[in-house]
Amino acid sequence: MPLFINYPAWINPSIFPGVPFLEHLRWYGLMYVFAFGTAYFVFSRQVKEGALTFKDEETAADEIYSFFLCGIICLVLGARIFYTLVYDPTLYYWQHPLRIFVPFDEYGNFTGYAGMSYHGGWIGGLFGMLLWCFVKKQPALKWIDVMCVSIPLGFTFGRLGNFFNGELYGRITTVPWGMIFPDAEKYSLSLDWVKTIVNVCGIKVAENQTLVNLPRHPSQLYEAFFEGVVLWLILWLLRRKKPFDGFFACLYTGGYGFFRFIIEYFREPDSDLGYRIAAQPDSPIYFNVSVFNISTGQILCLGMIAASLLGMFLCWLYSKKSKKQ
Repeated sequence: MPLFINYPAWINPSIFPGVPFLEHLRWYGLMYVFAFGTAYFVFSRQVKEGALTFKDEETAADEIYSFFLCGIICLVLGARIFYTLVYDPTLYYWQHPLRIFVPFDEYGNFTGYAGMSYHGGWIGGLFGMLLWCFVKKQPALKWIDVMCVSIPLGFTFGRLGNFFNGELYGRITTVPWGMIFPDAEKYSLSLDWVKTIVNVCGIKVAENQTLVNLPRHPSQLYEAFFEGVVLWLILWLLRRKKPFDGFFACLYTGGYGFFRFIIEYFREPDSDLGYRIAAQPDSPIYFNVSVFNISTGQILCLGMIAASLLGMFLCWLYSKKSKKQ
């Protein structure tokens, strides 16, 4: 019995494959719509529970809409800018900055905005929310707390979009739920470690076959579950027990950083970036051979955890000072 799962053959990154003018509509983009819609629904539910106060329902609807719009625009810009300037080792976008915002290649072919960074989106979204609160003279910590309880459940759809695209897959594994992604790198059957995995997993190979695709951790689904559903449940169940404003913003930031840091050990780093910190410089990226091999994503997650702890302390001090006044 094979100890692996084949990536579902019915999944295609394009919603309408082969249909002129529609073949560029991808599931990943549609998942963004579901993500924002879900976050908006959860946000509105908290407003009905009294998390924020408004003069009337019409004012509430207008302000929530404009808050989301500002946050989403800045989130997308931040995600795109951060990805192109941090995750592209060729420095192409540093030399052609206008290409960051143009959804066409130099030949006029539509490419969309391939390449978005969560950490850049986090920075951009935070900036957008702070900017809106400053302009509207609203209590930023209260609004951001409500948003941070809303984000994780929507984030689940983003990772499902990665899964439908067959991208951001994990490292090679022999666990029974390991999945063979069609676009993953293939390895030579002449290598002893490849033969071992083929035998352990029960992968059938043709007599004259030289390369084989190996099972990998479906790390997109790990992230969708832990960074999405589990983190949302934690925040949702605690939403009425907030000790001070800013608590959920910090808890979300630290919680995401923690889950993502752990899952990065199962997710394969970008081949052109590899490890930022490597205990063993020649370690392959397709195996996790040391917990001290640290990826770019893990460094950014450590920054998020540190920022959440510092933010938690500062928000607590601010709340104590406000109570005394």
